[in-house]
Amino acid sequence: MPPVPDLEALLELRRHLHAHPELSGAEHRTAALVAGELRQLGWRVREGVGRTGLVAELGRDDGPCVGLRVDMDALPVEEQTGLPYASLEPGLMHACGHDIHTSVGVGVAMALAADADALPGRVRLLFQPAEETAEGARWMVEAGALEGIDALYGLHVFPSIAVGSIGLRHGALTAAAAELEVEVLGEGGHGARPHQSVDAIWIAARLVSGLQEAISRRLDALQPVVLSFGRIEGGRAFNVIADRVTLLGTLRCLDHELYRDLPAWVETTARDICRAYGGEARVRFRSIAPPVRNDAALTALLEEVAVEQLGRDRVLLLDHPSLGAEDFAHYLEQVPGCMLRLGVAGPAGCAPLHNGGFDPDEGCLPVAVGVLAGVLRRWLGQRCRP
Repeated sequence: MPPVPDLEALLELRRHLHAHPELSGAEHRTAALVAGELRQLGWRVREGVGRTGLVAELGRDDGPCVGLRVDMDALPVEEQTGLPYASLEPGLMHACGHDIHTSVGVGVAMALAADADALPGRVRLLFQPAEETAEGARWMVEAGALEGIDALYGLHVFPSIAVGSIGLRHGALTAAAAELEVEVLGEGGHGARPHQSVDAIWIAARLVSGLQEAISRRLDALQPVVLSFGRIEGGRAFNVIADRVTLLGTLRCLDHELYRDLPAWVETTARDICRAYGGEARVRFRSIAPPVRNDAALTALLEEVAVEQLGRDRVLLLDHPSLGAEDFAHYLEQVPGCMLRLGVAGPAGCAPLHNGGFDPDEGCLPVAVGVLAGVLRRWLGQRCRP
């Protein structure tokens, strides 16, 4: 595995980022710090791309261009690791590993800058804001961050894979995801006489179970759909029949065509269930991200480089996709791409993502830097071969 030019500096950067997390769309200090590091390495940097994002390029101004996307934002999670470099921001934490991702991006910049004259084309690094709110990728695309890019790689830490290994998957990697809000409308009344009203709470309970039953009986079981309601609000007093209940949840699936048809199906099903009990349903559906589907050729190239560097036993081919969502998918609507899973579990394991105890093993940094810098060079070498 190729050494990182200055691993100690990279570790120091990662720990600084971890101690100073910033929420989605507010990554001002992070972006400024990264921009300064990249300029010192000789990269051409544009700040304020996609609001608080930045883009950096190295290599020839013409010719093919391959990109690497890393995300920078943190989460509203209280840190519980007890690390000496734990978050200094109350209620904020890099609980999804984006401090690792950002540091990997800078590490790749270090590695490529060491022999920039040997690059036969261009490498572009996309430091993206607001992945956690699934807005940043769209902001970057709208700002032109993909213009001229021919292929794009990405990564995400994975706490169920041991440090020193990576996970790859050909085809579907993550699910399409949407936010679903259903407002159930009934008629209020006295709690002693429910027959004189239309109980929105009772109908909402029927709706929660009825939608799950409809998914299992009306949709193809070979195309999994997951519906989870995370919030229910309704009612104003213990003895008053509620006339209105709001349910907020998430809907996920792996198939792109099914995802396209789900909004109409959910709306029709919810209305039919509520109407059967005398109520009404108002349905709002907000798309978060389509599925991530790894490009076959780019995945094969990444696997080739990773096996050369890490060995066959440390390059895991994942059997199943995740039903989590990733706004990297928005880039893949424009260019072919591939995302890898970076192992971060130390000898004692690793807490899950979005958990206050999440503490990835920093031994993942040279692994990711080596593999990603290697595949970017390999892609350019093959594309620019005479």
